[in-house]
Amino acid sequence: MEEKRTYTITAFTENHIGLLNKITIVFTRRKINIESLTVSESQIKGIHSFTIVVNTTKSMVSKVVNQIDKLVEVIKAFSYEDDQIVAQEIALYKMPMSAINLTNMGRVIRENNARILDMQQDFFVIEKTGTSIETQDLLEKLKPLGILEFIRSGRVIITKPMKTLDEYMSEKEQHFVYTKE
Repeated sequence: MEEKRTYTITAFTENHIGLLNKITIVFTRRKINIESLTVSESQIKGIHSFTIVVNTTKSMVSKVVNQIDKLVEVIKAFSYEDDQIVAQEIALYKMPMSAINLTNMGRVIRENNARILDMQQDFFVIEKTGTSIETQDLLEKLKPLGILEFIRSGRVIITKPMKTLDEYMSEKEQHFVYTKE
C-alpha cells in the first residue's frame, strides 16, 4: 500500500469567478482534505497561483494534478515534495499584555525569530514567519502564557530550480500554434 505524504500542488490560472469551486471539487470527489490553500497573483499580469497542501499518496496527487490541469482556466498545474520547494507560512499570536510580565517575552521572541507586530492596552500581537513546524513550536511555547487568538496562513512557496512559468507558457503557446496548423 502506498504511503501518504505531504504534497504541495501549484496551479497557475486565469482569474475567473467560480474557479476555486471547480478546483476544490476535484479534491472533494477524491475524498482528499485540503490542509492549506493560498491564492495570489503571480509574477505575470493576469495569472494567479493556487498553492494547495494535501496529505495523500503519490498516485492520487498525480491524478488530482492531471485533473486540475484539464480545467479550461488552468494554464499549468504541478505537484512538489517538500525537498523541491522553499516554503513559508505566517502566524499571528494575540497575547494578553500580562504575558509580558510573566516571562522574558523579549527573549522568547528573539529566540524564535519573531517580532511584535502591534501593541494595544490589553494585548499585543506577535508575528512569526517560518515553516509550519517553527510556527507550531512557538505556539506551544506561548500556550502556557494564555494565547487569546492564533492564526496561521496557508503555505507560500518558491520552487527550487525548475522550468519557470514563462517557459511553460511559451511551450503551451508553441503547442497551440502547431496544433492549429
